[in-house]
Amino acid sequence: MSSIEPDLAHWIAPDPPSPRVLDGWYARLEPLDPAIHAAALWRVLAEAPDQHWRYLPYGPFKDVADMGAWLDGAAQQSDMLFYVIESKAPFEVLGLAAYLRIVPQHGCLEVGHLSFSPRLQKTRLATEAMYLMMREAFALGYRRYEWKCDALNEASRAAALRLGFEYEGLFRQAAVVKGRNRDTAWYSIIDVQWPAVRCALERWLSADNFDADGHQRRSLAMLRSAPVS
Repeated sequence: MSSIEPDLAHWIAPDPPSPRVLDGWYARLEPLDPAIHAAALWRVLAEAPDQHWRYLPYGPFKDVADMGAWLDGAAQQSDMLFYVIESKAPFEVLGLAAYLRIVPQHGCLEVGHLSFSPRLQKTRLATEAMYLMMREAFALGYRRYEWKCDALNEASRAAALRLGFEYEGLFRQAAVVKGRNRDTAWYSIIDVQWPAVRCALERWLSADNFDADGHQRRSLAMLRSAPVS
């Protein structure tokens, strides 16, 4: 391995992500406006089981006002940008996601605060929502895109690997969340990996990868290992 670090003398730090709509084939991500979105988010996330909130530092919320107060605070954070995840046809609010730990001077940001309603989980739409956020980050010029989760959250860890993130290690006793220890698992995609990750995601999301019943023909893992024709 070379001991010489890559020369970034001509690298230009990206701007922070701007609050704009991210539009896909199936999904639409709209910047969070608590006054507009709180009621709809409450309706779909109230359907989530208690397990949904186990690894988040907040929730479950007792009512729409309680959730709205949290959303108001979240929307005002200067180092975060929250999106409401919506289906396009039919239109429906289905969940929440955010950029956080945005550090333009180093070209790094993280995706997190993922609250997917039961109707969003394990769907094409959920995958596309994550793809749209990745695409936006790398298009802006970010070099590193992070995913972190509680090490006990097997579903989140599996999702990171499925989407193309690379496991980087475990930060032991990184936090105390809801009265319990949290070891944090770290994952990332860096800019040199993004073209291959993007290609696999776009091939997976393509309409011809699904049969008439909506079942995938090839998995993301298969598409990442298959040559591009």
